[in-house]
Amino acid sequence: MVVIMHINDIAQGWNWLLLAICLTTTLGSTVPVGYFFGVLNAPAEIIKGWCDNILASEYDTNTSWSQLDLLWTCIVSIYLIGGIVGSCFGAFCCNKYGRKGTLIISSIILLICGILFTWCRAAKSLEMLMTARFFGGIASALIVTAQPMYLLELAPVELSGSVGVFTCIGVTGGILLSQIVSMPQLLGTEENWPYALSFYALLVLICLLPLVAFPESPRWLYLVKGDVDGSTAALQRVRGAQSNVQQELNDLHLTLQSNQKASSICEVLKDSELFLPLLLVCAFQATQQLSGINAIFFYSLSILTKAGFSANLATWLNMGIGGFNLVASLMGPVLLRKFNRRPLMLISCGLCAVSLAGMSISLYCMLSTESNALGIVSIMFILTFILGFQLGLGPIAYFIGSELLEDAPRPVAMSMGSLFSWIGNFLIGMCFPLLQNVWSSFAFMPCMCICLLCLFLTWRYLPETRGREPKDVKPLMSQGLRSKF
Repeated sequence: MVVIMHINDIAQGWNWLLLAICLTTTLGSTVPVGYFFGVLNAPAEIIKGWCDNILASEYDTNTSWSQLDLLWTCIVSIYLIGGIVGSCFGAFCCNKYGRKGTLIISSIILLICGILFTWCRAAKSLEMLMTARFFGGIASALIVTAQPMYLLELAPVELSGSVGVFTCIGVTGGILLSQIVSMPQLLGTEENWPYALSFYALLVLICLLPLVAFPESPRWLYLVKGDVDGSTAALQRVRGAQSNVQQELNDLHLTLQSNQKASSICEVLKDSELFLPLLLVCAFQATQQLSGINAIFFYSLSILTKAGFSANLATWLNMGIGGFNLVASLMGPVLLRKFNRRPLMLISCGLCAVSLAGMSISLYCMLSTESNALGIVSIMFILTFILGFQLGLGPIAYFIGSELLEDAPRPVAMSMGSLFSWIGNFLIGMCFPLLQNVWSSFAFMPCMCICLLCLFLTWRYLPETRGREPKDVKPLMSQGLRSKF
């Protein structure tokens, strides 16, 4: 429904090529990112058993349950470490090879990882499994850095919010797809789990050929490569053969005159005028993960079980929550096209904070009284949290850097935002189980505090960016923390 509404709105900038680029980069790039996050959950015990057998047969090592859990933690978290590593050179790749070029490189890495996943069991190799997870994290970090920039630099300014949410939709859809594919009724079995891990590679392979044929970012061609003819051709392709792109080319020429080359990370960090936008980008990306969205999905299954549902029914209901997450994310293109960024972020952070507090209290009461009704209340708070998350924290954090910063510092800012996102995800993965052991249901309270802090930063420092060029937003933040709106 969302897509059809925008297709009909051709006069406002949408055309078939732009839509095809959005869908292809989402299915072939960001869906695999979400897929990596969720695919290990269902077949976890099966893969643990395989790891135990490999250690005994190939390495003559007998492991305890605690040692096996430590190994499993390494297998899961090495993907996040790869994401942190990939974020460190995401800006370099985007400037050196282009936005589309970086996505192509990421696709090739993901295909190689898919091959390693497919053959790791036959080769009896833990190293292949962990190598695939690590390089999958690197590829995912490059995608999260490049894909939002690629789409926003191709789209006209009035569509920046609509195309920016495709990153969030892809990650959300990838998580749901991994839950479905890794079910015991499909590929989550002792015989087929390697194919469950590598299933995403089919999407990457299908989308790689059209990705190669798509135009490169016109802004990158003009401002970084100095290819005026290539930039003109790319703009004419993505706007339509009959469109007049001279005004956009004039704007690019003025941008090139005012800023000759891409900024390095040292130049960005030393520029006091970039401090506030860089702070907002990193804070939003970190809050996106530290809000506890991944912990919620991990905890929802146990909530459903404790609420009195059978294990099988709880699994299906948990998948339903994942489906609700995807449906909520599909509202993004409409909401961000019709409403401003500031109110959406304020409502999102506030609703997430309230939901986390309500969920913590209801979980505590449920565990104390063993009331099934309170389990239903907890599930309602989970759904409310997901809805609030998809209003702002989910989609806006991915693309706000492209609306706040001009072309020169943009790759560095997006790469640093990605770095903080992966670090936040890693911290949640490492710290939340410890908090859960100590504080039980109140383990979500630090996440609530993070949401409240993001609420303050949004209210105090985020300028409205909808319908504005970054050059118009820049003066509003030039005074750093002393800036006033």
